[in-house]
Amino acid sequence: MTLRVAVQMDPLESIKIAGDSSFALMLEAQERGHSVWHYDVSTLAWNNGRITAWAKPVTVRRMEGDHFTAGELRKIDLAQDIDVVLMRQDPPFHLGYISAALLLDRLKGKTLVSNDPREVINAPEKMFVLDYARFMPPTLIARKIEDVLEFQREHGAVVVKPLHGNGGKAIFKIDESGTNTSALFEVFNQTWPEPHMVQPFLPSVAEGDKRIVLVDGEVAGAINRKPGEGEFRSNLAQGGSAEASQLTEREEEICAAMGPELERRGLTFVGIDVIGGEWLTEINVTSPTGIVAIDRYNGTNTAGMIWDALERRHAAM
Repeated sequence: MTLRVAVQMDPLESIKIAGDSSFALMLEAQERGHSVWHYDVSTLAWNNGRITAWAKPVTVRRMEGDHFTAGELRKIDLAQDIDVVLMRQDPPFHLGYISAALLLDRLKGKTLVSNDPREVINAPEKMFVLDYARFMPPTLIARKIEDVLEFQREHGAVVVKPLHGNGGKAIFKIDESGTNTSALFEVFNQTWPEPHMVQPFLPSVAEGDKRIVLVDGEVAGAINRKPGEGEFRSNLAQGGSAEASQLTEREEEICAAMGPELERRGLTFVGIDVIGGEWLTEINVTSPTGIVAIDRYNGTNTAGMIWDALERRHAAM
């Protein structure tokens, strides 16, 4: 089976191929004989029922600084010219992201889009996880400072996050005294219209924040991400380091609980985050990462597992 693949992602010039999951997926597609196109989400258009994008055919290779060759830019019809679209542009998850997903959802029955765009809209990282609140640390989602102060009096030091943030950006720890709580929430409320997520600070984060990747609901592998010196955030984008890891019994329970639902929703490539081997904090469905590091430590081919799943789904359309 050879497929025509279009990857909706950030500029190829800007990626760091040593750890980029989208690049790994493109390499695997190419090695399977699939043709690969790249386009920017801003070029998506709908006209009289046709969904198009301005795209370039690309050839990718494992050569830092010279990792791709692109052909001529042209308009392609995502229903007629493409078999699989990978929705891989980075968040934030905002109205632009949602609008693009709603356009791609209109390809249903014609072109396979992964992850399923309608389900991506229905499952933002820090909201979908509430379906599995029994595995989460105590959590508050609110804008009103009185609610936050009450939560902090109960739990002591807390971590505050934008509800639709990504990559560990704008995550703050507030100590037990709460000296800066009101000032910080003034900034958060001025910056974001949505409520914010507040959770107790978990000292076990010093031991790592585990990224577990699931492919069609099945565990593909995991890495433990440890904070860098002077940091409490363990995101690799924020200077964290990765190490090999196995799943705890609790983590296996978490994955078993959500796996069938992920597969049902068409969320083929998902990365979940678990702190201290027991506390589920996020379910990443928009543009999950981590597969390159997982494969490096485990000797696996997670991109291959993802493409096996996508090929099965395409054949079943």
